[in-house]
Amino acid sequence: MADRQEEKKEYKRQKSPRRGGPGGGGPGAILAPGEKPKNFRKAVLDTLKYMGSYKLALVFVVIITGIATIFETLGPKVMGQATTIIANGVVDKVNGIGGVDFEAVGAVLLTTIFLYAVGAIAQFIQALIMTNITQRIVYKMRCDVSEKINRMPISYFERMQTGEILSRITNDIDTLGQALSQSISNFIWAIVSIVGIIVVMLTINVTMTLVALMVIPASVAIMALFIKISQKHFNAQQKYLGIIDGRIEEDFTGHIVVKAFNREQSVIDEFEKTNEKLYKSAWKAQFISGLMRPAMRIISNLGYAGVVMVGGILCVRGTIGVGDIQAFVQYVKNLGQPVQEIAQIMNQVQSMAAAAERVFELLAEDEECDDISDYADASNITGEVEFDHVSFAYEEDNLVIKDFSTKVKPGQKVAIVGHTGAGKTTIVKLLMRFYDVNSGSVNIDGQDIRNFRRSDHRENFAMVLQDTWLFSGTIRENIRYGKEDASDNDIIKAAKAAKADHFIRTLPGGYDMVLNEDATNISEGQRQLLTIARAILADKKLLILDEATSFVDTRTEEEIQRAMDVLTKGKTSFIIAHRLSTIRNADLILVMDKGDIVEQGTHDELIASQGFYADLYNAQFEQVV
Repeated sequence: MADRQEEKKEYKRQKSPRRGGPGGGGPGAILAPGEKPKNFRKAVLDTLKYMGSYKLALVFVVIITGIATIFETLGPKVMGQATTIIANGVVDKVNGIGGVDFEAVGAVLLTTIFLYAVGAIAQFIQALIMTNITQRIVYKMRCDVSEKINRMPISYFERMQTGEILSRITNDIDTLGQALSQSISNFIWAIVSIVGIIVVMLTINVTMTLVALMVIPASVAIMALFIKISQKHFNAQQKYLGIIDGRIEEDFTGHIVVKAFNREQSVIDEFEKTNEKLYKSAWKAQFISGLMRPAMRIISNLGYAGVVMVGGILCVRGTIGVGDIQAFVQYVKNLGQPVQEIAQIMNQVQSMAAAAERVFELLAEDEECDDISDYADASNITGEVEFDHVSFAYEEDNLVIKDFSTKVKPGQKVAIVGHTGAGKTTIVKLLMRFYDVNSGSVNIDGQDIRNFRRSDHRENFAMVLQDTWLFSGTIRENIRYGKEDASDNDIIKAAKAAKADHFIRTLPGGYDMVLNEDATNISEGQRQLLTIARAILADKKLLILDEATSFVDTRTEEEIQRAMDVLTKGKTSFIIAHRLSTIRNADLILVMDKGDIVEQGTHDELIASQGFYADLYNAQFEQVV
């Protein structure tokens, strides 16, 4: 375990600036406090591009929104005619030459009701379509992210916190979906409303329209200023939200260790520091963006006052009627609503841009792809493995594996031993092609593994790792994970071979017992036995055991070793072990130190040579004694 942790630490220390490379400045990189905010314009354009497949539906939404807006915009002008009819009728009655034409007023009111009714129906249709579009976009994005995660290289998950990745999949996509659902339709309505209102206002009076339009440049300037100031805080808000998710995930996963070392207060202090940063960034983002709406309202009211003054003067001069003033004042009020709506939308768009940027960065990450189109057949291999002058480095100029060469015959059991950090686990990662070698080659049956499709290549391997992984489900389902079409009888045979059948039958529910998250309702050793049973069931040509018996007691370990002797017969096996007593019957033992093979041979040969391996073995024996 220490070996693996040391290699992980070494990997995380790397600072390569290449995107997607070890330690690179990928999406998981923490921004420095003084770093410039990311590209707002690019994030918005990427979002619009992603929505390209729904452009016809969006065009239809624009049309429906236009229809709704036009009908609603005509309402005040038509209603103004009723005001003019009533005002003229009152004047005529005072002069004794007539009265109010209530039939004409009634007709105008019915027309107004019709206009608003059609507008309301069109708005309902638009909202229904837009909701469907945004939910489909979010659904597609979740699917794309899920598929992307399965194509990502192991290096990505080693340099990223699990909580940070989850935050992008959950928080950021949710933020993006909510913003799209609320902002697109409202933005379309606001733009169409502004255009429609201006057109109708021009038909009433050009002078009053020019006075009313003076507020728009001032509003745009205010919006631009507030957006510029608040955007960096929105970016920081999303970033620290991801960091908090990562910290919570780590703390909850390791809560037993936290309690064992009395680190509760330290964990709380670290959380509070990050939470304080999230609070400050969120408070600043919301406060600054929240000032935009009242600022816009002040400008709108100033325009409203100016229009009333000019309208009064024109009415006194007889240029326009009272109904026109009433309609125009209502249009000025209505004009302020979409302008303020745009201001509010820009708040949502800023949050959406910060979230979208993080999601699209994930989608743009380098994938674990194959570089050739003509793949070699990996289905009928015999299991001959050769490392031919292999060199590898997680970061440039810091080799972990140096000129590593060895040849393993089909069916041989190969043990890899050495001090912590010697490169044992790295050899396995190269064999599985989680990473590609810097120089040299790894060959199977004389074929460079880079000539195989990755999925075909890995189909030949079964792995049992030191860090057990079991999912929430029944024990039967967890074992069957090694072979989906396995029968219940095959599962039981595999469990018996792994010496797991007895303890499984003692559990409540037996093979149908449901394991909780991380399988914490069974012991470490039991979890290890289940992963071994899963590998036995898979029955692959090549087997990798990375400290596979690290959590098993000595007696059970001996039983598993005997079962493994039968299991590994005819299969090429690579065993990483610290307890050297477990690999005495290996066909070949590779002794590694600082990325090189310093010795190789059988247990007896290496003990007889009284070299590096003998020192390791004797040191362990002395510790046991």
